[in-house]
Amino acid sequence: MKDLSFSLPSATEIRHQIRSGQRTALEITRACLGRIAQRDPMVRAWISLNPEAEAQAAAITADDPRPLAGVPVAVKDMIETRDLPTTHNSPLYGGFRPAADAPCVELLRAAGAIILGKTDTTEFAACGRDAMTANPFDPARTPGGSSAGTAAAVADFHVPLGLGTQTGGSTIRPAAFCGIPALKPSWGLISTEGVKRYAVSFDTVGLFAREITDLVLLADVYNLPEAAPLREGRLRLGLCPTPYADQLAPEMRAVLDGLAKDLAPVADITPFDLPADMAELDALHRSVQHCEGASAFLNLARARGTLLHDDFHARVDLREGFTQRQNFEAYDALARHRMTVETMLEEVDFIIAPSAPGFAPLGRGAGNPRFNALWTALQLPVLNLPVSGQTLPLGVSLIARRADDRRLLEAAPKLLPYL
Repeated sequence: MKDLSFSLPSATEIRHQIRSGQRTALEITRACLGRIAQRDPMVRAWISLNPEAEAQAAAITADDPRPLAGVPVAVKDMIETRDLPTTHNSPLYGGFRPAADAPCVELLRAAGAIILGKTDTTEFAACGRDAMTANPFDPARTPGGSSAGTAAAVADFHVPLGLGTQTGGSTIRPAAFCGIPALKPSWGLISTEGVKRYAVSFDTVGLFAREITDLVLLADVYNLPEAAPLREGRLRLGLCPTPYADQLAPEMRAVLDGLAKDLAPVADITPFDLPADMAELDALHRSVQHCEGASAFLNLARARGTLLHDDFHARVDLREGFTQRQNFEAYDALARHRMTVETMLEEVDFIIAPSAPGFAPLGRGAGNPRFNALWTALQLPVLNLPVSGQTLPLGVSLIARRADDRRLLEAAPKLLPYL
């Protein structure tokens, strides 16, 4: 079970402590490494740790002006790092050493962050082998995939910040299962160069933290665009159980049913029903994901043969029956749906929807992505907000128009006290 006797400061507080001389970056890094030594034999969030982390932290001075100077960060192990292996949780890449950082990592280093290590992931952040990571709240349960290790490491106080990815639901669902905030930015705002590609129309670098203020720090690092400020007064939220509401567990149904009352002090909630033809969003997402995945894994299927997990051969062979012609038709349909939802969002400030069907399931599987994939397919920004008062973590998704990521971060502090 999660050990709540230890509390790592937020990244914002760490920066304050270092600047004020209250603590050094080295002390913070050693505290993180000590926590990992204590907890990771059970949590198993990490694939590798940075042997130079303490030396890098020792070089950080109190007057370092960089926004993340001395802040330890976890990086999902399918994002390239120049000084650590990038294994993709695949036996094919156990000793792979990239020549350079992915741009999303290079930006963290430029901001002064300490890359503490690489975290476990579903193989190639796609299918195949599951991560070995346990949910910190209940080790018998999954932390969600594919960003399993990053979500668990942040939730269990190993680090204050982490990078994941999302092609279906791989940032928002693990954040919900582990009870922490996370942002799946609008598609295309953060470079995915140096990140293993799966479906380029959806692949997005995801941001994990325990505090909304820390997600704001990361938004600054990644230069997420400024958006129009929230209007004065109460928020207008459109409640969308999605076209797949019949798959919700009782605990999530209860949360959604109570939102109007719980958020009454700060928000007005109205139904937000997607048009009937948008029930096809999940199928369209899978069509694009599988067809683009066929291209992404073709080289490995040809070069590595039976050494590559059969799940990836299934993608390359399009065994689910998708065709590349259907893929282009799916592109067109998704473009129409995106324009429709953008117009619908003019009537509310945000959509609020389930982040997952319910509690994290038993085992190590990634979990059902259906409540995430439609928003990923629409390329919208999504922020997971943890729901309190539950026996296990639950989360709801706050969703905005494309490029309105910062408005999500502005609205979240108004809503969280009532969730």
